[in-house]
Amino acid sequence: MIPPDHPRYRSLVIRELLAENVKKGIVSLEGLTAQGRGEAFDYFIGERTTASAILAEKTAAALLLTARHPVISVNGNAAALAAYEIAALQKASGALVEVNLFHRTEERVHLIEDLLRSAGSDIFSGPAERLLPLSHDRAWCRREGMFSADVILVPLEDGDRCEALVTMGKTVIAVDLNPLSRTSRRATLTIVDELTRALPNISEACRTITRSEREELKSSLDNNYLLSEAIREMTMRLSHALD
Repeated sequence: MIPPDHPRYRSLVIRELLAENVKKGIVSLEGLTAQGRGEAFDYFIGERTTASAILAEKTAAALLLTARHPVISVNGNAAALAAYEIAALQKASGALVEVNLFHRTEERVHLIEDLLRSAGSDIFSGPAERLLPLSHDRAWCRREGMFSADVILVPLEDGDRCEALVTMGKTVIAVDLNPLSRTSRRATLTIVDELTRALPNISEACRTITRSEREELKSSLDNNYLLSEAIREMTMRLSHALD
């Protein structure tokens, strides 16, 4: 049992949750490493949603709401951490939800889909094909899902698929706590925030932004600015860490 008054309570609960989902086969062992790396960067921004992240989250809502065929791509970590938040975002945005995995087995795909369904998501499932220009199993997706999408939200992404999707002409929204990663630098829009903070903010923006705000946010999108601001916010916090 983790005492609720522990200063690292939320972090420890997340670690236990991921460990439990490794045992269930939903999260890969490699996913634990990815979580630890992200948590380190979250320390740099004070485990809070910054001003630049709020702007990015509103812009993500604008992109999803104005898309022809938006898709939320989900891996094991994202499902384990934020199944209910993904369901809420699907409801707010109207996007399809599709599972896509690097360490892919059909059993794992079904386990993750079942977890997402139990949280309230309507999963776009069925036979997958090797449709993306990648040499690993992230290439597998559904022809009428991710392959046909114009806007894709890819939380906790790996950089080569992000780059491949952008090269295919898709608008890619990434949620990545590391502003220096290949994913962050290749995405159309990067949200430098922790997943379970970012998704509810996007959902709220989907419910509240006006049509004129959507167009203004899209036209003013500058991912280099957002990444620079995230780095600046991290640098400022680090420079005052011992004050």
